[in-house]
Amino acid sequence: MNNFKLDRRLAETSSLIKDLGDIELRLSNNALVPWFLLIPKVQLTEWFELEEVMQIRLNKLVSALSAFLKTELKVDKINIATIGNVVSQMHIHVVGRKQDDFCWPDVVWGKQQFKPYTDDQRNEIIMSLIKRCSACVQA
Repeated sequence: MNNFKLDRRLAETSSLIKDLGDIELRLSNNALVPWFLLIPKVQLTEWFELEEVMQIRLNKLVSALSAFLKTELKVDKINIATIGNVVSQMHIHVVGRKQDDFCWPDVVWGKQQFKPYTDDQRNEIIMSLIKRCSACVQA
């Protein structure tokens, strides 16, 4: 964890919501879909390489974020992935999808369409997450 350095591409395409100590919780800067990233502060690239305690912690966070997306942001489907073909740094995508979003039913990965959040939109999601998903924002 001491040598953790966030990949430049992840830093440029997302905003920090909360540093949970061993994991960064981030929000994608693309407002076209609600898209969270969980980035464990490890030097590993594959899920199976993570210590079991980290896998359990990440599973709980993925579940809590998924429930938040479904109940609070009213998404139709949740996509979860640890692709890492372009950015090898370990990170988990938790993406809320709606049937009327910009690329439904296709995947969101690698699309060029982009709409930035306004400060108010970003703050609303973060405040709602803090208020309704304490498991997501507690270190």
